[in-house]
This record gives sequence, C-alpha cells and structure tokens, in this order.
Amino acid sequence: MESRAKLFGHPVHPVLVVFPLGLLITSLIFDVIRMSSGNGTWSVVAFYMIGAGIIGGLLAAVFGVIDWLAIPPNMRAKKLGLWHGAGNVVVVAVFAISWLMRRAAPADPSTTAVALSGVAVLLGAVTGWLGGELVDRLGIGVDDGANPNAPSSLKGEPIRKRAA
Repeated sequence: MESRAKLFGHPVHPVLVVFPLGLLITSLIFDVIRMSSGNGTWSVVAFYMIGAGIIGGLLAAVFGVIDWLAIPPNMRAKKLGLWHGAGNVVVVAVFAISWLMRRAAPADPSTTAVALSGVAVLLGAVTGWLGGELVDRLGIGVDDGANPNAPSSLKGEPIRKRAA
C-alpha cells in the first residue's frame, strides 16, 4: 500500500523519523558520557537534542497519521499502526517529561530524568520494530509495483507491476 504523503516519490514519514530517533538515542548516550566523565557539557547538549527530537517526532507523527488513515479498516496493519503511533506518542511524552525535569539544571540532570530517557529509548526500540513490521511484512508505505528494477522516483514514471 503506497504512502499518501510523498516528497520526490518517497514517503515523508520514514524520511523524517530518522531525525528524532538519532537525536533522542544520542541524547541518552551523551548523558551516559556525562555520568562517566563528570563533564556537564554532554548533558547540556543532550538537553537541546531532546528538545529537537521532540519537535522532530511530532512532525514525523503528522505524516504517520496521514499514512495510517489510508489503511483500510479491519486490517492487521491498522491495529499495528495504532500501536506503533500510540507507542511513539508515549516515547515523545516521556522524553518531554525528561526534558522538563532538566530545565533548571541542564548540565546536571537528575537520575530520574536520565532513567526516563532510557525507558523511552527502550520503548522506542519496540515501536521502531512495529514500524519495520508495517513496512517490511505488511508493505505499508511501499509502492504497489515496487521491484528491484523499478525506475527512479525522480523520473516521475509510474512503477509497473511485474508479471507473475
């Protein structure tokens, strides 16, 4: 099932998802570096990365909802997409709580704030797997005629279905 929101022939949602994923996961890594080094600059950078990751996650969600609404009702993909999306809303919310807890002292976040980031990253791994299941197993967001010899999306040519 093709994505409804495309840019230059590619689905927008998976293009945008890489930014919040990278920012939010790396923010946790930076917190771990700060905890082992004692250098608060790492957590200050993590603070700003979390803020940017939250914004990026919310933007990616808009395009995810557009694609989810196009899935026909009573399909496994509809239910899985709901779990994927709702889970990612929780991930963003938990990171938002962590970010709010850090505002007073970004260079020295509480153990709870860092732990919340860790929980959110673990939940994000599960919701990311669900997103992969949607694409790789259920074909959501994939051109109907996708094949190893399809023309470039930049050519604007439709993909022809392969003969069976």
